[in-house]
Amino acid sequence: MKKRILSLLMAVCMTATLLTLPAGAAATATGFTDISDHSTAVAAECLRLLGAMDGYAGGSFQPEGQVTRAQFCKMATFVIKDGESQLSRYRTVTVFPDVKPSHWAAPYINLASDSNRGTVGDDKTDYSIIKGYVDGKFHPERVVTFGQAVTILMRLLGYTDADMGGIWPDGYMAAASTVGLTDGLNTAASAPLTRGLAARLFVNLLRSNTKGGANYGSSIAASSVEGMLTTSTATGPDGSDTAMQLGTTTAYAMAGNKTSTGAMNGMKGTLLLNKAGKVMTFVPEITGTNRTVTFASGTTTKLTTTTGESFTIKSDTAMVVNGEQKTWATGYTWLNPGVSLTLYIGGSGTVEYIFAGASTTSSAAVVVYTKGSTAGFSDLAGGNSRYTIYKNGSAATASDMRPYDVAIYSPATNSIRVSDTRLTGVYENASPSLANPNKITVMGTEFTVLATAADTMSKLKLGSTITLLLTEDNQVAGAVEAGTSGALGNAVGTISGSSVRLLSGLEIKGALTVTGDALNKLKNQLVSVASDQKGKVSVARMVGSVPGDLDVAARKVGNKMMADNVAIYQTTSTGLQSIALNKIPSAKILASGIVSCRTDWAGKIDLILISSVTGGEYRFGRLNGIMNDNGQITTVKILMNGADLGPFSAGFEIEDDAQVHDGDYVGVILNRQETVIEKLVVLTKFTNIPNSAWASVSSVTIGGRSYTVPSDVLCYNKASGKWVTLDEARAFATSSTVYTDKSGYVRVVEVQ
Repeated sequence: MKKRILSLLMAVCMTATLLTLPAGAAATATGFTDISDHSTAVAAECLRLLGAMDGYAGGSFQPEGQVTRAQFCKMATFVIKDGESQLSRYRTVTVFPDVKPSHWAAPYINLASDSNRGTVGDDKTDYSIIKGYVDGKFHPERVVTFGQAVTILMRLLGYTDADMGGIWPDGYMAAASTVGLTDGLNTAASAPLTRGLAARLFVNLLRSNTKGGANYGSSIAASSVEGMLTTSTATGPDGSDTAMQLGTTTAYAMAGNKTSTGAMNGMKGTLLLNKAGKVMTFVPEITGTNRTVTFASGTTTKLTTTTGESFTIKSDTAMVVNGEQKTWATGYTWLNPGVSLTLYIGGSGTVEYIFAGASTTSSAAVVVYTKGSTAGFSDLAGGNSRYTIYKNGSAATASDMRPYDVAIYSPATNSIRVSDTRLTGVYENASPSLANPNKITVMGTEFTVLATAADTMSKLKLGSTITLLLTEDNQVAGAVEAGTSGALGNAVGTISGSSVRLLSGLEIKGALTVTGDALNKLKNQLVSVASDQKGKVSVARMVGSVPGDLDVAARKVGNKMMADNVAIYQTTSTGLQSIALNKIPSAKILASGIVSCRTDWAGKIDLILISSVTGGEYRFGRLNGIMNDNGQITTVKILMNGADLGPFSAGFEIEDDAQVHDGDYVGVILNRQETVIEKLVVLTKFTNIPNSAWASVSSVTIGGRSYTVPSDVLCYNKASGKWVTLDEARAFATSSTVYTDKSGYVRVVEVQ
């Protein structure tokens, strides 16, 4: 009896639903209006493209709506290999007395229940995945439970009752958890299956492996391609502008003239292709989390954010920057401090891939014209109002919006990305027409113009000086005549060779108006960028100051707070170097060490240039030279705290032609192999500095001037011949000899 009851339960459980659209229902161009959960939105889009799930009139999805057995059969049809192409065989037959050929779901139900329709899964002889009830009927309008849906999909993966232990549905539920079918779905087996749950469950099916070990999604396609989806509006090989493009820059046309909402842009996953090589759908991978951070600095194996948080990155980790796929080791070199990054972090905590900028190429933008307005933001997000807002990479609210800000939508993070970057220059060219350009040239640089910018662009004339309103990914969202109140140019960049790169990552290709020594001096500065000459780029040192010292712990300069996305640069002899706030080696930087500051729309400091606080590329220590017969230094060692560097070849340049002697405290720049000293600077010596001159552990006053003391300052006890801590040095003697560099930082303290 127990066996018969179990068989009846199994027959009942083989049910499920997919959603059937009422007449006239259709998905909106920008996504479903009533889905706030990002995972559900992504799953719904994946299945919509596949044809398995649609929306209702008005663009709603109704994620809480319950799924019937008939609906589930339709859904299952589109995840069976060649299921859609077989439907015509099942339209005119009657398998169940309550499902006549006139029933809208008859072909789906008949196909799903046919035991002889063809191979599905692994090692099966009965190919039906759903059965009728003991009364011979199908009962298409009955609601499917979560346990029943799981059972059916496990059968699609090739599992049978013989593979399951225990009483139904426990055995199936346990096995489903093991293969990943129920990942992220903590739902009771007896619960009704909702449309939102169904969407996520079916996408999990496409990600799972069959009993034989093959990926199920790939098994229902003619071919598949893995990669990161950068845009869904690329130009395809068929000439359409609705192709999906991966980070490799290869674009694939959509099957059936479908158009993606872009909800999966910026995600890693697999394109499923039909026999013609066209996209059936994109199946995004499950990752543990995604994080939006603001870049401060990087190395080939490390990422540091503006908040000081560090991430270990494998050098070959894939990233998309400037619309192209690169590795982290090469891609990070294109990033400037302040750039927004989206990190996809796996379950083990490893950063699996990275997107720079908005995590997607924007296709539409909204220009803000009224302070505090978010008008149009919801439309960008497909009617969804549960997005988050980031402005210049920092979390923001509606009150932070200002006239001429530009907003785009990032589906990958369900966020509105706002930029206030404005670039002023001469309007040089437009293509294909001045009235409706999609490309324009300013400062010798070609910009992509969004369709939403057509109205403002059509009012401007070639040869006039205009201000571009740029998106986070450096596209033109609009433009106004130069000098328009509230829309003044504010672009800032750095000099690289004979060109300039904006902090947003855009390289401006026009000819610089400064050359020679004037240009060399600007290579160690942040520069404002603008132009009133065709094909030319004018740069000038960024000015701006805030009175007071920089307090690292308080995140303040004087009385002004720093923004969350503050970008900090320090000057070095070879140019600017970015530095995270928590990497500044002293608790305080005196006002004399702050070159310039810039405040943002909220009055917070978002950009700081300081004198070198880490010594840049210099190593500091005590010179230990070996003299030849002529009294010249031939080889050198540098004595440091706990380490001796060298010996080095001594054919080096001495800064300022200073006299150098054995025993001097110096700073040196080494070659890449650390075998040769390329430059040497002799530190300035101040003797008999009393302990009372020290205002704090991070500041000392000498001759009326304050000097900053980094936390890693070298301290040497000449009497004992040992390197000591600053506290130990001050305790040993009531005065000291202090050595400083030209930037106003104490590099060595010596007592005896």
